[in-house]
Amino acid sequence: MSALLEVRDLTIRTGTGRALVTGLTFSVARGERLGLIGESGSGKSLTTLAVLGLLPDGMTASGSVVLDGTQIIGASERTLAGVRGRGAAIVFQEPLTALDPLMRVGRQIAEPLRRRRGVTGAALRRAVAEALERVRLPDPARIARAFPHELSGGQRQRVALAMALACDPALLIADEPTTALDVTVQAEMLDLVDTLVRERDMAVAFVSHDLAVVARVTDRVLVMKDGHAVESGDVHEVVRAPREAYTKALVDNARQLESALDSFGGAQ
Repeated sequence: MSALLEVRDLTIRTGTGRALVTGLTFSVARGERLGLIGESGSGKSLTTLAVLGLLPDGMTASGSVVLDGTQIIGASERTLAGVRGRGAAIVFQEPLTALDPLMRVGRQIAEPLRRRRGVTGAALRRAVAEALERVRLPDPARIARAFPHELSGGQRQRVALAMALACDPALLIADEPTTALDVTVQAEMLDLVDTLVRERDMAVAFVSHDLAVVARVTDRVLVMKDGHAVESGDVHEVVRAPREAYTKALVDNARQLESALDSFGGAQ
């Protein structure tokens, strides 16, 4: 498999020069599913933001981040706009922060389709309905007319997923997409993400603090601590024989890890 994402010696600093991520190197092949796992503050979410050139104001990235042949670090906003949506798209933990509260759901899904793929008119309306159907939302016409606050948390997260997938990105970045959901809805969302990325042979960078979740939807795992990679490898091998004490602690603390592996077989 060829590399879709190549990260080499990535370092992320605050405006005061403090390093939050240091010397991080990894890659994601086309169609591969990588889990980035670590406790809060490990740098995993900042890493994925750097992949899309979305670091918060005041933070800087150095090193190299090449996504589908495009160097992200130092790229212009015009270049980044061309990458976002098609090269990679992101689903955040809390969809209310990603969705415009004053804009109907259908229009929010339509925007990337119109701007990045040039879809208009009746074809655009059909594409919006298909995007909502794809993420298993009932009555797509009603959902499309709704505002975000009129939907449940699970429905909003499915809308956010529909937006991310609308332009068929080569890489889906999922940043703790199920953490804010209850256990039943979380399981449904994980199953949905797993199914959709398999159908499209899409690469995934799945961020989580929960190794049981990562084991359900990824092939390979990168364990991060204090801005560094401490261990990486096949998710089954890392789970069953962790080399580092920090990884072992994550395995020991993972909720229902063995049942998750037995039920879903990880990513085969």
